[in-house]
Amino acid sequence: MSYDGRIMRRAQQRFEEDRKAREESFRRKEEAIWTKEPRLREIDRELRSTMSRIIASALHRGTDPRPAVAVLRDQNLNLQQEKKELLRGLGLSEDYLDEKPNCPLCGDTGFRGAAVCRCLREYYAREQKKELSALLNLGVQSFDTFSLDWYSSRTSPEMGMSPRENMEIIYEVCANYAHTFFLKSGNLLLYGAPGLGKTFLSACIAREVSDGGFSVVYDTAGHIFSRLEAKKFGREDDAAETNRIFESDLLILDDLGTEMTTTFIVSALYEVVNTRLLTGKATILNTNLTPPEIPTRYSPQIASRIEGEYRILPFFGDDIRRLKKEREQ
Repeated sequence: MSYDGRIMRRAQQRFEEDRKAREESFRRKEEAIWTKEPRLREIDRELRSTMSRIIASALHRGTDPRPAVAVLRDQNLNLQQEKKELLRGLGLSEDYLDEKPNCPLCGDTGFRGAAVCRCLREYYAREQKKELSALLNLGVQSFDTFSLDWYSSRTSPEMGMSPRENMEIIYEVCANYAHTFFLKSGNLLLYGAPGLGKTFLSACIAREVSDGGFSVVYDTAGHIFSRLEAKKFGREDDAAETNRIFESDLLILDDLGTEMTTTFIVSALYEVVNTRLLTGKATILNTNLTPPEIPTRYSPQIASRIEGEYRILPFFGDDIRRLKKEREQ
């Protein structure tokens, strides 16, 4: 699983802030109980010094430390029993002053060996969703709120089915893609006129995949190409901003075909499409162009890779934004 370094740094910062907040909360709770029963403070201080006393005893005598360890162990057990009785006397559980990690899997480190722990992945997913929300209205764009009612049930002679029937198929494809996403889920091309739901369904996919802990980059084609151009000509200071285009688990390139096409744009699109295919990274392209227009606007090589490696989903029907506006009037 790939992680965006910039987002991971923010996730680790939030993770550490929350860990420190829990520690401070526990210290306040501890201090409140110690104030009620000062003997508990003394017991905790003695328990914490047990190990240093064992080591000091062994070093001082230069003899077998096991007898000293046995004595200190008995003292330790007696102190623990006294602590439990005092806590019960206050109407508290015996482990009330035991500081436990919020995540027992990693002990609140965020990592299990070299792997990112589940708890830190949850922080990563939340930070990533904040970033996606800056571009997408993730508050309302979800598979649960997607409505087929905006699509006509009248059969299109050209397509051989109605827009509603077509969208039922596309919805199932997109929902299944998102819910079962893994690192080699494949690629999608969503094409059709504006206002037919391409961006909405792409946002739904981005939301679900991000919630699954995968790294997602969602951006317009124009903005991504400008980033790559800035890097090429030495105007991009943060290489991570462009590396994430190639390394994210899922890249969603929106509004492909609305940018001004240049030789550099054609080359950049080929690099993005081809590199992600070679590395097995999933990509979704949203465009108003039809498949026959892609080789004309870009190149036959790009069109060939899209036709061979992408599932192509055609959107057709009435402009939903226009229909909504008419209904509001």
